[in-house]
Amino acid sequence: MKAARTLVAPVLGRFGTVTLVRKIAAEILYASGDPLSAASLFEQAARRLPTDRAVAVGLVASYAALNRAGDARRSAAHLSENIDVRLALAWSELVALGGDRARGASLVAGIAKDPEVAHSAERLAMHQALEAIVAAHAGDRDGVRAKLRSAEKDAAKLRSGDRAFLGYLGGVALREADLVDDARATFVLAMDASPQSIGAALARRERANLG
Repeated sequence: MKAARTLVAPVLGRFGTVTLVRKIAAEILYASGDPLSAASLFEQAARRLPTDRAVAVGLVASYAALNRAGDARRSAAHLSENIDVRLALAWSELVALGGDRARGASLVAGIAKDPEVAHSAERLAMHQALEAIVAAHAGDRDGVRAKLRSAEKDAAKLRSGDRAFLGYLGGVALREADLVDDARATFVLAMDASPQSIGAALARRERANLG
């Protein structure tokens, strides 16, 4: 996180009023595990680019990571039909404080019917991990494990940062299923997959919360 801030600080210092610079800086900060700074910059960019996909997705995801479900919901309205916005909003509703679990489950079910999901290994894995969280909320431990196996099937094809994020979601699903030891181990794997990523930062937080 510190390295990311060091990288973007000079650019923001010189060109911080340029919307494109704010957008790129926000993407770097989010990916590096600083959703708070990212959310601020995404909000500024969204005023000029309200229907930009990357800005909308980044804003919803940043608020999901910050456990601010209401802000994530508000931000998703900018581009509510976009597949990546819907995935990020489903994550927020299922996991963030103040999230609407029933709405999250409904979003996940609706996304399953969207052909765009299958066009991306990252989207497919995230959707399957979210399905595991839905199964956990329903008390279906076998369903949790089955969905996580499906999500992990092609994990080797994903970038390390995506693997870390997938591990974070997997850990959440296991924790929600009251499989605490498995959750703890999965969070550690996520942290090791890409230590400076948002997935690792979130896994580190959740691992610490488990004690």
